[in-house]
Amino acid sequence: MFARCMPMLTIAVVVCCVARPAPAQQAAPLSAVPPKEGDFVARDFKFADGESLPEIRMHYTTIGTPQRDANGQVTNAVLILHGTNRKGGVFLVPSFAGVLFGREQLLDASKYYLILPDQLGAGLGKSSKPSDALRAKFPHYDYGDMIRAVRLMLRDGLQVDRLRLLIGTSMGCMQGFMWAESHPDDIDALMLLSCLPTQIAGRNRMVRKLMIDDVRLDPGYKDGNYSQQPYGLRAALGHLLVVASAPTLWQAEYPTSASADKYVDEYITENMKTTDANDFVYQYDASRNYDPEADLGKIRARVMLVNTMDDFWNPGEMGVAEKEMPKVKNSRFVLLPITKETRGHYTFFQAAVWQKYLGQILEESSR
Repeated sequence: MFARCMPMLTIAVVVCCVARPAPAQQAAPLSAVPPKEGDFVARDFKFADGESLPEIRMHYTTIGTPQRDANGQVTNAVLILHGTNRKGGVFLVPSFAGVLFGREQLLDASKYYLILPDQLGAGLGKSSKPSDALRAKFPHYDYGDMIRAVRLMLRDGLQVDRLRLLIGTSMGCMQGFMWAESHPDDIDALMLLSCLPTQIAGRNRMVRKLMIDDVRLDPGYKDGNYSQQPYGLRAALGHLLVVASAPTLWQAEYPTSASADKYVDEYITENMKTTDANDFVYQYDASRNYDPEADLGKIRARVMLVNTMDDFWNPGEMGVAEKEMPKVKNSRFVLLPITKETRGHYTFFQAAVWQKYLGQILEESSR
């Protein structure tokens, strides 16, 4: 079943909430159950291209307690996968965790076992990444490698063999399609936000190439062996700022050239403090071979895909999801209109906007 909402004529007043890391004061627990952090080490990890590392570290945050059936299988695990170059903790904000994780909310942490990993290579996370030591000698992983690392963490580290639900946002959304194709018995249901079930092409790929080239073609990059962050990283972050843009809101909040310039300067300055060029390049390059289209029919889990009309990465007017999602059995696609509550690509942080669809997929997959 598919639902397409017609866009409203009024332009959204939106706030982009992940162009910059969330302020520290917003990272406090937002449920009655406190989060716990841990690490899992996978030995002799082999990458798809034949490279390997003696070990990789996977960092994670969990909220809640696993419940097991008579066979010892965890029945209440919810995996939440973040977007490119972020970390699991980005979801611990009022607009996401505060809407979903509390008492009697859809993902009440007293009922569900919530797992928020820092994905392999993610610049803001604590899992293994190029900037730890190897820099440009770090294996050039792809989404398949990242999925395999999380799967090892779940099975060997947390003893979770099956997921009640996978929530994937942006990069995590794309990985959700791949995971459900390659391991169809792992997951009961998927709530996927802000991606498309087809290879990255068109403007999406062009912007990724621009950002990667901004860094790699800078002489200061020195093939990844720089002594200070290359200036090209500033240009890449500038492109990312455009991707995260909220034009109508920003016109109101920064109505003069001076105020707009000030915001850009502050954004670049703050992000240069927390972004490593190699981590950035590796993360965006990891999408190079993403293309789930041919195997969509292999997915057995129930799937809900929710996109927004004003998503820069995946513009609603392209009609790609409407064409591809019928290939997924037991699936639904929703295209949200532009409203004052949407945030373009990053609407996935505004759980109040889409939580009714999460409620639907949870109910449908429990039958």
